[in-house]
Amino acid sequence: MSEYRVGTGFDAHALEDGVALVLGGVRIEHPRGLAGHSDGDVLAHALTDAVLGAAGLEDIGALFPSGDPAFEGADSVELLRTAWERVRALGWELANADVVLIGEEPRLAPHRDAMRARLAAALGVEPERVAVRATTTDKLGFTGRGEGLAAQAVALLQR
Repeated sequence: MSEYRVGTGFDAHALEDGVALVLGGVRIEHPRGLAGHSDGDVLAHALTDAVLGAAGLEDIGALFPSGDPAFEGADSVELLRTAWERVRALGWELANADVVLIGEEPRLAPHRDAMRARLAAALGVEPERVAVRATTTDKLGFTGRGEGLAAQAVALLQR
């Protein structure tokens, strides 16, 4: 008999001039990027928290503290890969994951396949198991005003 667990994750970062925009492990041409201790990749951060939560582990901040200089400018997909290794060591496999970007821009469609491939590779699964989607808030809140981006994710694990 299989055991299943679901986890959710959420992340948000401010947009800042002079910073590269990285989403789902893909660098996107945009005038502003996400401020953060690492590369600020909200998609990878939300997904990391989702898989950690499903496995009953601590959150991304406990594993990779923002005050630790070792993680300054870190590739968030590599952080996801490291967190996933801990989850796999407990005997879990990914059934599927769904990641949603919340913001008015940029448009994800031209980058979606590359993002799915990068995130799926970090989790050791086929890209078909990782959905990457986007939504807006119809100009409401900090994402609607273009002050930042947010992401939420859900992951289903099986053992």
